[in-house]
Amino acid sequence: HRLIHDLGLCSAELEQRLDNLERQGRSVVLLCDQQQVLALYSVADTVRPQSHQAVAELHQLGVRTLMLSGDNPHTVEAIARTVGIDEARGNLLPDDKLAVIRSLSQQQVVGMVGDGINDAPALAQAHIGFAMGQLGSDTAIETTDVALMDDDLRKIPAFVRLSRETAVILKQNILFALGIKAIFLVFTLMGLATMWMAVFADVGVSILVVLNGLRLLKK
Repeated sequence: HRLIHDLGLCSAELEQRLDNLERQGRSVVLLCDQQQVLALYSVADTVRPQSHQAVAELHQLGVRTLMLSGDNPHTVEAIARTVGIDEARGNLLPDDKLAVIRSLSQQQVVGMVGDGINDAPALAQAHIGFAMGQLGSDTAIETTDVALMDDDLRKIPAFVRLSRETAVILKQNILFALGIKAIFLVFTLMGLATMWMAVFADVGVSILVVLNGLRLLKK
C-alpha cells in the first residue's frame, strides 16, 4: 500500500477498495506495472489458538500488551481486538519498532516477542527478548534471551510467573543466610558460639538454601 502511494499509482477508487479490505483485517498485496495496478491479493493471518489465553494470562499478571507490526493499521487493530491486546500500532518499519521499544525501555521493564529478521533490532533493545524457536529466523533467535522451542505463546506468562517466583526465593535465601550468619556473629562476640553452631551457620545454611531453591522444580 505504501509503495503504491510512493509510485503514484493509488487512485481514489483503489484507495477505497484497499480501505474496505484492510478494515476486514486483511493484508493486501498489489501487482502493478509502471502505469497501473493490475491485481489485488487479499490475505489474512490465522490467529494462534493459544493467543487469547496467553494474552489473558499476561493481563492477570499485570502485564500490559502492545502489538507492533509493519502491516496496515486496520489489520493490526482487528487482530489486536480479536486477541485482546491492549494497544496496536501498524505501518512500522524495523527502525520504528526499535524507536518504540527504546522509548518504552526508558520508562519501564519491556519484553518483546518476535520471529523475524525485522524484529531483531527491537528484540536486542528490549530488556528481555523472546524468539519463536521453530518459526523464527536464525537472526531473531541469536539476538534474543529466550527461545520458545514449541512456539506456544502460553510459555510467556509461564516464564513471567517462574521468574517472579525465582526472585522471591532468591530474596528469601539471601535474607535467611545473612540472618543466620548475623546471629552466629552475635553469639561469637558474646562468647556463646560453639563448633556445631559454626557448622550449622556454614554447611547447614547452604543445605537449607539449596532445598528451598529446589521448590522451583515443582513449577
